[in-house]
Amino acid sequence: MANVELTNVRKVYGSSVEAVKGINIAIEDGALCVLVGPSGCGKSTLLRMIAGLESITDGTVKIDNKVVNELGPAERDIAMVFQNYALYPHMKVYDNMAYGLRNRGMPKDQIDKRVKDAAQILELTQLLERRPKELSGGQRQRVAMGRAIVRSPKVFLFDEPLSNLDAKLRGQMRVEIKNLQRQLGVTSVYVTHDQLEAMTLADILVVMNAGSVEQIGAPLDIYEKPASTFVASFIGAPPMNLVPVKADHSGLVLKDGTRIGAEGLSIPLTGALIGFRPEDLEVSAGTDTHIGGLALDLKVLGVEPVGAESYVYGIIGGERVVVRVPGRSTSNTDDQLRVIIPKQKLHLFGADGKRI
Repeated sequence: MANVELTNVRKVYGSSVEAVKGINIAIEDGALCVLVGPSGCGKSTLLRMIAGLESITDGTVKIDNKVVNELGPAERDIAMVFQNYALYPHMKVYDNMAYGLRNRGMPKDQIDKRVKDAAQILELTQLLERRPKELSGGQRQRVAMGRAIVRSPKVFLFDEPLSNLDAKLRGQMRVEIKNLQRQLGVTSVYVTHDQLEAMTLADILVVMNAGSVEQIGAPLDIYEKPASTFVASFIGAPPMNLVPVKADHSGLVLKDGTRIGAEGLSIPLTGALIGFRPEDLEVSAGTDTHIGGLALDLKVLGVEPVGAESYVYGIIGGERVVVRVPGRSTSNTDDQLRVIIPKQKLHLFGADGKRI
């Protein structure tokens, strides 16, 4: 087990394409750090630099307090689990898991013990004599994880390992990976573009955008206090609603000219946005303003029932928003609703997109 520390890590392709822009991350021993962001944000490139599969243009990568910039992948004592499993199709499960240990010259009895111990942990004991083509996607992924486990590395690296699985299996595998990582206590870095996956797995969540880190923290802290409009709109499903506002002598003015009271709120004169999560809006039975909350009028565009709750889509101040309500909504298209946002649930962002 080991800590991982990235200091001012940069990756430049050619003379001008900066894929990773001065990243600083400290991952404690035994923690599971998730790198999340849209395609092309640099998260996989960063993971490959930790693994030694990509050179580092500037900065340092430390594993177990040792700079590893010049070390090859085999010398870093890491194990990587890939998106496509990377199993040898002609080998049985046992041989796939044992292959790396045999290459290192480990005694046969030790290999046998490690493979069978890992198979028991991953519930693969009954599958050791099968070949990859005889396995389901989830079973293949467990074999790939088993191949990493038998090496007893200092660090696990996961590169979108669940993206090839269906939604139900992804949910099951998320639980398995989290429990396995806690059981083994191995420091892990996990890359995904799926924010639900990131929220449920991470001890430390790193939100990336265009090669830079937008925010680092515990998942719920980031969800409750996003540092920017990018984080607010990327983390959460549905994402946070963002409505442009400006202030004048009478309160707030929305994009369509609607004026609303804003007692107790300090809003910049221009360029601000108020943010609110879909689940933080309350549908009011009346038309009066609500003490301790911001009252807004919503025109319903449509309703999407999803079982235990419904999503009500509509327009507030000229901007599209979504409200999450429990149970089955009785609203219809073109209905006018009064919604209340408790002031403690409001988020405020400046013209630069940063949290105020």
